[in-house]
Amino acid sequence: MSIVADVAGSRLEKDVLAIRTPEDAASARARVEHLLSRALTADSAVQIALLDNRGLQAEYNALGSAEAAMVKAILPPNPSFSISRIAGPLKLELEAIIAADILALATLPARAEIAADRFHQAQLRAAEETLRLATRARKDYYRAVAAQELVAFLTKANSTAESAAQLARALGETGAMNKLDQAREQVFYADLTAQLAKARQRSIAEREQLIRSLGLWGADLDFKLPGSLPPPPSRPKSMPMVEQEAVARRPDLFVAGIELDALAKSYGLVEATRFVNVFQLSGIYKDTREIVTRVSSDGTIDTERVRFRVFGPGATIEIPIFDFGEARTREAEQSFLQAFNRLAAKAVEVRSEARLAYQTYRSAWDIANHYQREILPLRKIIMDESLRRYNAMLIDVFPLLAEVRQRIMANIAAIEAKRDFWLANADLRAAVIGGVETRVEEASVSRMNAIGQ
Repeated sequence: MSIVADVAGSRLEKDVLAIRTPEDAASARARVEHLLSRALTADSAVQIALLDNRGLQAEYNALGSAEAAMVKAILPPNPSFSISRIAGPLKLELEAIIAADILALATLPARAEIAADRFHQAQLRAAEETLRLATRARKDYYRAVAAQELVAFLTKANSTAESAAQLARALGETGAMNKLDQAREQVFYADLTAQLAKARQRSIAEREQLIRSLGLWGADLDFKLPGSLPPPPSRPKSMPMVEQEAVARRPDLFVAGIELDALAKSYGLVEATRFVNVFQLSGIYKDTREIVTRVSSDGTIDTERVRFRVFGPGATIEIPIFDFGEARTREAEQSFLQAFNRLAAKAVEVRSEARLAYQTYRSAWDIANHYQREILPLRKIIMDESLRRYNAMLIDVFPLLAEVRQRIMANIAAIEAKRDFWLANADLRAAVIGGVETRVEEASVSRMNAIGQ
């Protein structure tokens, strides 16, 4: 867990724990309960996920299995022992053979080095899964809070629309509003009611997705979320070297590089053992007991028990008559070239993901900041001026109602833009330090988000 803990500490500033004992479980449980006792933040949600998500613990169990596999690979091969007994009426043979794989013993240093590389790969994969879960938990948190904020706003907006619809109905009864304008207000109220129902359904779905990412159940489900997402920062991040940072820090790229090194070493090992793949030395002990019958010159028959004991060495070697190792060599060569091409493709993919993530982040910041600094303040000014003119009887109620509708739609768009910014910020973080969600996971989230659209 050293590499996993280092990655989580340096890049996430969070703690990780592989739960192996009841004491570990109690420690993690106490930390989770403490974090749940107050309203969640994005950072506390990530910390809870790293301590309480059982899927991540399963990845740490796989890391433990990889460590055991490495230990097994670096041990010398066990000798084999066989014994056979052949008995007949006049003869008994007992044979014992102990054999050792000399070739495996000679190549042990090379195989141990490859096993260490494979274990290092497993460590980095566990670190990547830790970063991926942190990204998923952070994004699920932003979606859940934004969905809750939208429900709260739509609830107030729906009340306003209901009052406007009632006013339009009353004006219609007095003849001050025609049927067309009445219908506009009624359909806006009806449409807003439908949006509120969808938003509530989506809020439930987003909260459940957050629960799955955090690994919560039972009494922990009654956690608190803040009423709204924080506004975007006043200035966006400047990352002119985003590609270089991603290439230097992404664990999945390191995994591909280690795979290439391990296959290069395996290729060298295959080349060294191309012609001789099996070479065993053995020690043989044979004990023979038989009854020998002799006829003397006077015609008498004598029987005698005779015992022979023999010792000697033995060897087993594969004779390359049909297979000269070309197939194994070719397979190892192609595996190495495949890993090389995958590493090159991964580097291209990482650079592209970093560029796209930063461009998306900047665009999302521009849009969210535009709503916060331009559109919403202007809508407030227009609303205040319209209300002042209405109170002064300079305009009738129709422009005022139209402005109410426009301001409601602008606030909905502003909430969604703020959510998209924080999601883009999480994606940028993952594109640089690792933890990019797979396409399958993104498709699943997209299907879930379609509930509210």
